[in-house]
Amino acid sequence: MNPIIRLQQFCRSERAWLLDTIEALVRLESPSTDKAAVDRCGAELAKRLDAIGGRVTKLAQTGRGDHLRAEFGPAGPAEAGHHDKQVLLLGHFDTVWPVGQLDKMPLAQSNGRLHGPGAFDMKAGIGVAMLAVRALLEAAACPRVVMLWTTDEEIGSGTSRAALEEEARRSDAVLVLEPSLPGGAVKTSRKGVGTFEITARGVAAHAGLDPDKGASAIHELAHQIGRLRRLPKQSRGITVNVGTIAGGTRSNVVAEEAKALVDVRAETVDEMNMVDGILRHLQVADARVSLDISGGFDRPPLERTDKVVRLLQLAKNVARELGQELTEGSAGGGSDGNFTAALGVPTLDGLGPIGDGAHALHEHVIVDALPDRAALVAGLIQSIS
Repeated sequence: MNPIIRLQQFCRSERAWLLDTIEALVRLESPSTDKAAVDRCGAELAKRLDAIGGRVTKLAQTGRGDHLRAEFGPAGPAEAGHHDKQVLLLGHFDTVWPVGQLDKMPLAQSNGRLHGPGAFDMKAGIGVAMLAVRALLEAAACPRVVMLWTTDEEIGSGTSRAALEEEARRSDAVLVLEPSLPGGAVKTSRKGVGTFEITARGVAAHAGLDPDKGASAIHELAHQIGRLRRLPKQSRGITVNVGTIAGGTRSNVVAEEAKALVDVRAETVDEMNMVDGILRHLQVADARVSLDISGGFDRPPLERTDKVVRLLQLAKNVARELGQELTEGSAGGGSDGNFTAALGVPTLDGLGPIGDGAHALHEHVIVDALPDRAALVAGLIQSIS
């Protein structure tokens, strides 16, 4: 029998195990900023990783939840002198939902869908990865695989970036278990993401008695926002969103200070550098007002390089053997795959569940598609190694 089909049969036979794993993780709500809650979910995940044969290490954090690293297959070079290929499976178990969201979004199966906060983004992806490795272990064909499940991806990966980049440098490929695009398409590119704060400082004055003695920070900021709206026209890959603005004290006072938070996204490193340069060198319209620009890009773009395309082709070949046709697409949001791809490590994203509703009340995964998704990941790991 075709080894890929054997993996598929195993994954389909373990559908109940997969659903139990996903549901257990979804029940343990894990908002990024609630360390106690995230660690409760992490403890359950660590127990389940250990039960399937993982060598689990907790990467302890103080202000955030503890990240989890699990090894499968042959020991690494530092342990036994091996030089086997290593595949990194990457994702996160923090969510955007607060504790108590389950009361509004109950964990439930309905019409072939599993609903629940964090199911699609991305606890089902963790379950898919675990079943994929189980299938390889069952077939005695598991190469060296490292899983890294982090706890702060939804808020910028501040405490996990160093660990995931270090692990990526030791890996031949990175498979990101973030949700798929509609229909199961994988993600071969993602925009880089940046947040900038623009602070304008002017001169306060009475708006009725001495308006000419003032220099409005709000008027200056409005001018700069108008300039930013023209940025996307320089490249179709650039998006700019002024998300919040604040400033001034009273309607009859010329505003002394005003601030804006700006979300900027770019498809390529060249676009990212261009936007960064423009924002950091904004010129004031009123010379009496000063501008201070802080922040920047915290996720580089995941670009569709030759390395990404080669990994995609391997995945397409596996999908074809499973009787599927795998497609690709791009995403405007970033993931931890952006960091690994920027290091030059072949990275394929969106290998997680098929579904819809990331960060939305209708969040769900398609139940019937889950086992075959695990078989796809298992076959891809086998092809890489």
